[in-house]
Amino acid sequence: MTFLEQIFDRLQRAATAPVAREIRDGNFVSVTGSALLAMTQQARQFLVARGMQKGERCVLLAPNSTRWIALDLALMAEGVIVVPLYARQAVAELISIMKDSTPSRIFCHDAALAAEIKKRWPQAPHISLLETVFVDDAKSVASAPPRHADDAEPVTIIYTSGTSGEPKGVVLTAANITFMLGCTNGRLDLLMDARTEPEQVFQYTPFCFAASWIVLLTVLSRHSVLTLSTDLSKLSEELKLASPEYFLNVPTLLERVRARIQESVKHRGGLANAIFPRAQQAFIRQHNKQRAFADSFWLGLATSLMFPAIRKSIGPNLKALICGSAPLSVETQLFFMMIGIPVLQAYGLTETTAICTADDPRAVEPGRVGPAMPGVEMTRADSGEILVRGPNIFAGYWQRPEETAKALEGGWFHTGDQGDANENGNWRITGRIKNLIILNSGHNVAPEPLEETLAQLLPEAQQVVLIGNQRSFLAALVTATGVNGLTDARIQSAIENVNAGQPHYKQIRAFHIVPEPFTIESGLLTTMGKLKRDAITARFAGEIDVLYQKKSS
Repeated sequence: MTFLEQIFDRLQRAATAPVAREIRDGNFVSVTGSALLAMTQQARQFLVARGMQKGERCVLLAPNSTRWIALDLALMAEGVIVVPLYARQAVAELISIMKDSTPSRIFCHDAALAAEIKKRWPQAPHISLLETVFVDDAKSVASAPPRHADDAEPVTIIYTSGTSGEPKGVVLTAANITFMLGCTNGRLDLLMDARTEPEQVFQYTPFCFAASWIVLLTVLSRHSVLTLSTDLSKLSEELKLASPEYFLNVPTLLERVRARIQESVKHRGGLANAIFPRAQQAFIRQHNKQRAFADSFWLGLATSLMFPAIRKSIGPNLKALICGSAPLSVETQLFFMMIGIPVLQAYGLTETTAICTADDPRAVEPGRVGPAMPGVEMTRADSGEILVRGPNIFAGYWQRPEETAKALEGGWFHTGDQGDANENGNWRITGRIKNLIILNSGHNVAPEPLEETLAQLLPEAQQVVLIGNQRSFLAALVTATGVNGLTDARIQSAIENVNAGQPHYKQIRAFHIVPEPFTIESGLLTTMGKLKRDAITARFAGEIDVLYQKKSS
């Protein structure tokens, strides 16, 4: 049975029960299994009526919704290859990706965005608004089984940025996805145990990202109810309303929650502010096997007087927080473990069908991202690069045979990440071999194009280096040449020009002027004159920390 057949079967068995719901104005708008199947069938009829053929590509450009889910299922059920795109991406980048994927049709949620695409790309294929697909009541539409897909058939093309900054389409097959859902269901079975009540799951990360999409398909195949966030500005309120048992996170959110709790305790003062930091220090010493005499006392006080209320404020029913897309600090993972909420990490790339490793809930090691999924092989090259092979490895980059061959050289996928595994088989990610910047939000940014543009606008500068790995935004180090005119105002003006038209995660939000250029002699350039990025960030670590602290305060 393919992954899609498994999902359809599960929705049929949950015909009268809610399987997904949106939060709208503080209320749930739910769909049952039969209703979601009917919406899917309605979308399939829309596709057939417009002549969509198996193997054609279709862009899905919209934020998360039950309509997104139904249309995605419909496209896959008809054998149409789905190209999901990020609704907040810059229009120019969206058009570039769409030209590369050559879709037969574009589905868009927003009329203004559709008009802008058509204006800038007059040759664009037909654009349909999502609302036109679901104009009639779908409850009366009978469902049909999905077309059977061969294992090797492409199901989706998910675009991911490369080090050159030019997005590449990652082709994932039915076999990739069926295998991965077996892995993710296995891990969740360990977390949730046998039960009769449906699992409560929350989702705020966009479905167009590989990890989010795999979570979506996994939840649809399980006895679960998926609650969709519709307003990130109300995320805290939505979480309380949804009361999930687990959900996917990016490190940015967990670090914000941790900071908010610590600030709240500090603001309260008194006994709370006396107990909490001592309990934190005690927990860290306990983790490091360096217990002090009074540690049990302070941890006991916090566990009985403070941690239950903190857990309730985050999510009273949480069994675990799942975190991926970027490295999570050990301190943040230990913080949540201390208050009684496990954080399960996963590691992978779009090319590995989102996941290579995931924590076993029974044996979590903070700072590590768990063992390889069953059936996935991982090894470490002499360079320290992580290599992967298995049924989760993508079929190739869309229309890029040379780059595909390079990525799969020697029969292994070359991740571009550095890491190592310990005696328990749990992997640790230690850095990037490639220059790609991975923000805390999980967005990937190739620094070179932005650096080049900014340097062109600042002839007074010798070098421009973007930073931001594991941070919440991009910043720039700008070196002086001794020429007059490199002022704060001058740099800020140039940055504003660069930011214009860029998506939010590619905007540079802070900068620091380095008075002397990077040189070979200083150890910050190679003999070929290339930037030693790790050496630069290490040399200016103090200045970088101050830069981010000022911007965050």
